[in-house]
Amino acid sequence: MELSERMSRLGTETAFEVLVKARAIEATGREVIHLEIGEPDFNTPNYIVEAAIKALREGAHHYGPSAGILVLREAIAEDCYKRRGLKVKPENVVVTPGAKPIMFFVILALVDPGDEVIYPNPGFPIYESMINYIGGKPIPIPLVEAKDFELDVDQLISKINDKTKLIILNSPQNPTGGVISQEALAEIGKVAAERDIPVLSDEIYSRTLYEGEHYSIAQNPGMLEQTIILDGFSKTYAMTGWRMGYGIMREDLAEHIARLQTNSNSCTATFTQVAGVTALREEKTEVQEMGARFKQRRDFIVNGLNQIKGFSCTLPKGAFYVFPNITQTGWKSKPLADYLLEKAGVACLSGTAFGKFGEGYLRFSYANSRENIAKALERIAQALAVAGR
Repeated sequence: MELSERMSRLGTETAFEVLVKARAIEATGREVIHLEIGEPDFNTPNYIVEAAIKALREGAHHYGPSAGILVLREAIAEDCYKRRGLKVKPENVVVTPGAKPIMFFVILALVDPGDEVIYPNPGFPIYESMINYIGGKPIPIPLVEAKDFELDVDQLISKINDKTKLIILNSPQNPTGGVISQEALAEIGKVAAERDIPVLSDEIYSRTLYEGEHYSIAQNPGMLEQTIILDGFSKTYAMTGWRMGYGIMREDLAEHIARLQTNSNSCTATFTQVAGVTALREEKTEVQEMGARFKQRRDFIVNGLNQIKGFSCTLPKGAFYVFPNITQTGWKSKPLADYLLEKAGVACLSGTAFGKFGEGYLRFSYANSRENIAKALERIAQALAVAGR
């Protein structure tokens, strides 16, 4: 079957490819420690699960509005005001099955072939994949360790021109754990507002922040109308398999995004949305407890990686990933990630899975137990010793 030309430009998310390889190894009877996938190892809090069961028993089995059920969009608007101080209406919210559709739909709605999109690199791979897929031109802004993986504002501003149709930001950031400062966001926001450039602000890790309070670029003067906030339930509430994300945006754009939803997914599952209302309005202590556990694991894995010969790891400020520098091992990123999976039974990702500027790094997710992280660190050290590196 002959595929369309655009399919040759479609990328992937390597985490799922590595997961498949890891499962194949496990099928042979070997143990694999999963540090590749960005998924909390905690179960969804029981109060959310019970809300979903109750919704199903009460008949939440049917189609809902493409933009999401009203009560959930109201709850998201309330949460946006509570956490960001931004007053939005339900009409500004579109709920999607996972947060990725917001990325896809927004890029599809705003970018034509040949238009330029500025995005972070290393960064979540779907940004670049979707820009390329629709024929846009990706303009990467390198995130460098010397700047603690914070976005270089001057470099970003220097890349803006008349062809720039969208800026993508991610803070806290995947894969580095870096955070964009409030001052930097103010500078970016000022230029974006002056030049009428929309900003897709990926804030999916906004509740996993270890220092200070989360700040959105939408909180800057003139930026609420210019910003599409991407958020969701997967990371904060350990609801990855429930597939529920959302975007907050100006009302006229929300209508178009909802129409794209109609043409693709129809709507998000109704019973999961009902559970989402409970998650937001009746939040229990589990959310804070998960954050505290992630911070403990962060400190543990950073300390352990820095004791492995050839590894050097900075302390991430948010999310649940570390991005250690492995250049002193003598390995390139992809071969080392493959070696650790095949020989040590430790699944991780090559830095290049997040763009060309990720060479020289690996990404480990510490959304796993401390016991498994300790075992992984020991295996990594042993595997490198065996390889003589």
